[in-house]
Amino acid sequence: MSALQSTDPEIAALVAAEERLQADTLRLIPSENYVSAAVLEASGTVLQNKYSEGYPGKRYYEGQQNIDQVETLAIERAKALFGVEHANVQPYSGSPANLAVYLAFLKPGDTVLGMALPMGGHLTHGWGVSATGSWFRGVQYGVRRDGDSETRGRTDLDQVRELALKERPKVIFCGGTAVPRTIDFPAFAEIAREVGAVLVADIAHIAGLVAGGAHPSPVGYADVISTTTHKTLRGPRGAMLMSTEEHARALDRAVFPGLQGGPHNQTTAAIAVALREASGEEFRGYARQVVSNARALGEELAARGFDLVSGGTDNHLLLIDLSSKGVPGKVAAKALDRAGIVVNYNSVPYDTRKPFDPSGIRIGTPSLTSRGIGADAMPQVAEWIDRVVTGDGEVVTKVRAEVAELMRAYPAPGLSALRP
Repeated sequence: MSALQSTDPEIAALVAAEERLQADTLRLIPSENYVSAAVLEASGTVLQNKYSEGYPGKRYYEGQQNIDQVETLAIERAKALFGVEHANVQPYSGSPANLAVYLAFLKPGDTVLGMALPMGGHLTHGWGVSATGSWFRGVQYGVRRDGDSETRGRTDLDQVRELALKERPKVIFCGGTAVPRTIDFPAFAEIAREVGAVLVADIAHIAGLVAGGAHPSPVGYADVISTTTHKTLRGPRGAMLMSTEEHARALDRAVFPGLQGGPHNQTTAAIAVALREASGEEFRGYARQVVSNARALGEELAARGFDLVSGGTDNHLLLIDLSSKGVPGKVAAKALDRAGIVVNYNSVPYDTRKPFDPSGIRIGTPSLTSRGIGADAMPQVAEWIDRVVTGDGEVVTKVRAEVAELMRAYPAPGLSALRP
């Protein structure tokens, strides 16, 4: 950081402050994680200096001898790790990757079926405020409002099939941003086949769990798999599209030249590094521990009277309805942030409050698991959350000190701050 410090001390100071913040806070946002030092190094290499429009062996610029090998490594590692026939590692992030799916298979005005945003879906699954809902006809499914603990709050597959038969979408999305239960890929595939739709599994949140064997894989069921490369996969901020060979050309042409110019080669290299890390046994242990931690934390919160959407979790995240606590999600999230516990406020299914001031919070365990924190610490984490949500400013100050002490005992990967 000496060059940055010398050239732009203001930015250097902010980077250092962010490193300290990530080091001494308990990060519970499900979409965040810590990348390794190797991924960080790859992200900041001289590959930043190259333009590489096209694909390996078919570039529009010369001087690609090394870049082609970098991208080929990333592609082959993605194919091997996920067991797919084709992989494109060039999408800049998850939303552009999903938009490429639309370009590959749809024309403006065509119908797409996806989970509604307030039910746990993603903006790019056809929600109205997104380009995907403006340029295409979005139809949304949700989760069950009623039923027992085994069905309430879970994806309503009967509704999915009913809507699919009625609306005849050309693309069906499964997956989302606040789905705490296992995605039933076989059931979605059966519905997609019945109506002749392309099934897209958006596994952005669970890709690391799929790679680590802690969540069922969509391979063999979904025609297309879209994912970010950060979140549970612990890579850089990027994305991938994977598919059967049948759809390879359409997807590649949609990414480039359809939506993007040259790929970010430094990100491609970091993706390759992350995929190599994810192929190891240590990563499989991490993936299993992420789920174990989330389940343990959910059980501890439920025992303290917190209302968990769907009754718990099968993956890395918990969606909590705070209505019974009498505290809005935004108020709780800001109090927790002051206490060094970083979450995000989030709508819950059938929320009566507005999206910017919702009833719930969303929490997850990837980051704390990457620090080596295990299930035995989840009672303490749940106690902190309970104390802050139901307490006052004095409690917040005490919890902040206790959180910092625990963080010092578990240094974060890739960070130098607070290391012994």
